[in-house]
Amino acid sequence: MRLPPIILPNWWTTLNKTTEIKWHNIRMVPILHNRMEFALAVKRVFESFQPSHVAVEYPATLKSRIIQGVKRLPLLSVVHYEGNDGAFVYLPLEPCDGQVEAVRLALAQNIPLHFVDRDTETYTYDHTPMPDAYAVTRIGHNAYCRAFMETHRNPNPLAEDTLREKTISYHLQELDRSGEKVLFVCGLSHVNGILEILDHPQALVIGRRVREKVGLAHLHQESSREIMGEMPFLQTTYERHRLTGEIPDRLQVQMALLKAAQKKYWKNSKEKVSRIQLRILNRFARNYALLNHKLAPDFYQLIVASRGAVDDNFAYEVWDLGSDYPWQEENPGLSVLRLRGEDLFLDQKRIRFHRQFKTLRRRLVPVPVKEKRKRRDPKKWKKEFGEESICSYPPEDVAVEGYGHYLQKKALEIKREGNIRIEPFSCSLQAGIDIRETIREWSSGNLYVKAERPLKGKVGSVVVIFDPDFSDNGEEDFTWCVTWLGEHSQESDMAFYSTPAGEVMDGPGISRCQYGGFMLSYPPLRVYDIWRDPFFGVARNKPERLLMAALDYSLEKHVVYLAADPPSGWCQSMAAGLGKKIIYLPLGTFSPVTLKKIRQFHVLDGHGVRQYAKHYL
Repeated sequence: MRLPPIILPNWWTTLNKTTEIKWHNIRMVPILHNRMEFALAVKRVFESFQPSHVAVEYPATLKSRIIQGVKRLPLLSVVHYEGNDGAFVYLPLEPCDGQVEAVRLALAQNIPLHFVDRDTETYTYDHTPMPDAYAVTRIGHNAYCRAFMETHRNPNPLAEDTLREKTISYHLQELDRSGEKVLFVCGLSHVNGILEILDHPQALVIGRRVREKVGLAHLHQESSREIMGEMPFLQTTYERHRLTGEIPDRLQVQMALLKAAQKKYWKNSKEKVSRIQLRILNRFARNYALLNHKLAPDFYQLIVASRGAVDDNFAYEVWDLGSDYPWQEENPGLSVLRLRGEDLFLDQKRIRFHRQFKTLRRRLVPVPVKEKRKRRDPKKWKKEFGEESICSYPPEDVAVEGYGHYLQKKALEIKREGNIRIEPFSCSLQAGIDIRETIREWSSGNLYVKAERPLKGKVGSVVVIFDPDFSDNGEEDFTWCVTWLGEHSQESDMAFYSTPAGEVMDGPGISRCQYGGFMLSYPPLRVYDIWRDPFFGVARNKPERLLMAALDYSLEKHVVYLAADPPSGWCQSMAAGLGKKIIYLPLGTFSPVTLKKIRQFHVLDGHGVRQYAKHYL
């Protein structure tokens, strides 16, 4: 089926030859409301065009309240009034809205400000699909608007849209008669309709000229987390940089949010987000956005990606920082208004955070006790915690020792597999027939067997490095360096570096810490404090010091080294000089769930705490 040719109006042909959208002395800046990229476009056009008048797509009946609210920025305001049907209408004023930016610029430059829209009582919500606003940063504002205007031409507009566009056109024609430059900011979906009728004389459309009982209220802090059009963290960044003009890209702001969330996640949970997790998070968010026909992920998609790539605790930190708008006052001088998404007919998406907290075990039937052990008071616990007679928590010792023995066995298995070679059968079956190689070489008629060379030596010390604690700025996260001696023959001597004891409290005399790395050496009661031993002073970092101590104290030939990166050449040379070998195990090949459990441990303020620690852990 052949389609009829598209006939473009005369104004479109003229418009397409220029880089600007204008009519006579009027420079138009089409926008998508509450999108940072369009607020930036308004600011740039204002600075380059230098208008004598500014017109915005607001009704004149709300002018005084809107100006009052814009002057309060960065404090958030809501213009509200009651409609004829008794329902309240709310108009939030946000920094990233293009019209709000135009009003702010006009007020700052003392330029005459004109509200040219029609006061509409009942207006149908516009569901026209719009390209992602992030495209403006790549193709430019004018190219974005022209592409939309050419693609979306509505031949049958709503009656209310026609009345609004006629009202706007009348006021623009009146402003054009002054011969001065006019900057006009309006919604992108109305530009085609306005341009089509601007060349024809318009009369003032009959409508409401005065609206009574229009109020202005301060938006409550909790409401700002829910109803703001752009992510509050993004609007905060825009507000802080709008005067300097150095506003970061949307994706850069999101990366800044993730970095801030990483720091808070470390502070509250004492866990780090690895580079692999961050890479997976960004890829997940990008693909999620593309599935929804977006170029950049929105706030909801970023939170979902954070939960999928890391956990609920990290996703909560992203939400808490991303939804926080800092400019709030206890006494704003106005009535405080609480709004929900339903009040503004917003299409909301909900997400539940299943955060992990340390809680006390509770009986199904409460039993009255004299001692109130279940009352949580971390500040008091932290103040009373001492480090003079600290000890470990026995169940965690058993888990660490068991994991150390598991690594020893795993290393021996890997070493034995490396000593196996496949060779043609000659006179002995050796360690047995290799079925795979025999089938692969079936055409040759040869039989292949496994020849296993004996493994000399056993595995002694074990070193596990979760985090090397390298930092470009010299700051360390794992500042507590300790050497512990085994309490009995079934325990090893242990040296480790971790987060300081006493920072995070899970109970009275019970501090939660996290290993950066540790070393286990068998048998016990032999290791001197390696962190003070000058023999290991040549170590350049903590992982090297642990590995050097493991090589020095190991009674066996092999030492296990579990880390993300292989051991340094310096340690390899030391091992060769001592006649020992390092068996390197990549950290990524082991279960992250198990590693996470092993990495966390508790320090008790004396042996007496062991009697009741089980009630808190």
